[in-house]
Amino acid sequence: MAKAADPIVKDIQERAEGTVVVLVGEIDYNHSHKLLESLNTVIERRPARLVIDLAAVEHMDSSGLGTLVRIFQQVNGYKGKMALAAMNNRVRNAFEITRLDQFFAIRPTVEEALQV
Repeated sequence: MAKAADPIVKDIQERAEGTVVVLVGEIDYNHSHKLLESLNTVIERRPARLVIDLAAVEHMDSSGLGTLVRIFQQVNGYKGKMALAAMNNRVRNAFEITRLDQFFAIRPTVEEALQV
């Protein structure tokens, strides 16, 4: 397990089933650029399966959503798979309002997301 320097990225776990990126805190305009940089570093390795663990994310605004859309597009571009896991109701509401819940594979647990 490698610890990431960015406080938004708590952990990056390389598992047999895929790469899990554990995020924490609030993902908003002030943090989305740094998150994009961190996630771009992860997807440079082109993981076949990328799971973003959102269990410890308290809030996500439109810039955070946009960052995840950009990462999804890049992963999709190299034919990888991406899923989101373990989001709280507040974060899930942001995905539902924007209808991104129909765009992303969203699973209740990381283990389920690793099966996508």
